[in-house]
Amino acid sequence: MPDTTAPQEPFVLEHDFIVLQETPEEQQYDFNPKSFNDYLGQEALKEKLLIYTHAAKMRGEALDHMLLFGPPGLGKTTLSQIMANIMNVGIKVCSGPMMERTGDLVSILSSLEPRDILFIDEIHRMPTNVEEVLYTAMEYFRVDIIIGQGAGAKSINLPINPFTLIGATTQSGKISAPLRSRFGITERLDFYLDEELEKIVLQNAQFLNLKITHEAALRIARSSRGTPRIAKKILRRVRDFAQVKKEEIATDEITHVALAFLGIDEEGLTMVDNLILKKLMEHFNGGPVGLETLSSLIGEDKETLETVYEPYLLRKGYLEKTPRGRQIPHKKLPFLQKKYFGQHTLI
Repeated sequence: MPDTTAPQEPFVLEHDFIVLQETPEEQQYDFNPKSFNDYLGQEALKEKLLIYTHAAKMRGEALDHMLLFGPPGLGKTTLSQIMANIMNVGIKVCSGPMMERTGDLVSILSSLEPRDILFIDEIHRMPTNVEEVLYTAMEYFRVDIIIGQGAGAKSINLPINPFTLIGATTQSGKISAPLRSRFGITERLDFYLDEELEKIVLQNAQFLNLKITHEAALRIARSSRGTPRIAKKILRRVRDFAQVKKEEIATDEITHVALAFLGIDEEGLTMVDNLILKKLMEHFNGGPVGLETLSSLIGEDKETLETVYEPYLLRKGYLEKTPRGRQIPHKKLPFLQKKYFGQHTLI
């Protein structure tokens, strides 16, 4: 008999390309909405997608190709799975960087059933030669295949079933103009409000069989940087903390201590976020300072600083970019002075 206890990889190989699948932990602990009613937040976007999917279903046609963009962790994949569920069609989920050869894309396109959805995450990182195969596939539902080499090479048009491409990206500016123009629907996902994240935390706590107070759920929401994925991760760690401490209910006090243990403050600032701000205060009186200098001082590469930490600090108003470098806005200096060098408490 096969060993069913063996760990599974977070991807499977189909037709020589990689298709993402949920890890066992995600399957066990993540609540995956099946309808827009179960999906909390993004109300304006949900109304649009509901109209688009029902209209396509009523006509019996494939949904228009769609580009979803926004920061990571906001639910682009989940929304695509809900749309597939509403339309009663299959969905293939794959990652742009993993499709290195044109044959990878041709294989998956030829395996799609009529009206199926192909979801490509990080589509802006797809190689150019692979991306070009999408052009005729999206417009005319066919792909061109080169058979043979040299003078004997022939081009064959392979028809494929009408399908919907949903491309997801965190950097919409890197989508090429020819590809962008072929998407009939382009929508942005915004960061979540604390109240919306609180509902998501409570919803997932039920799925985890975890009793949690509304105050604790709101504290987690405020520490989640406006991102459901982060809220779910923090919730699982709070559950671990409560379980080890033998607490039956995740109270606000337990959550407070757990977040401090994780190095996350009430505004969602991590230890690295606080280190960036503290070093700017301590060594440069708030700045400005160049990105490379700050990177060396923190011990993180500048790309990580620019893509992981800076966006949230900018959004919270703790950091600003100037021609001379990064600096802390003057109105934030007194608060941070008190936080780091007066009464130094994270939470």
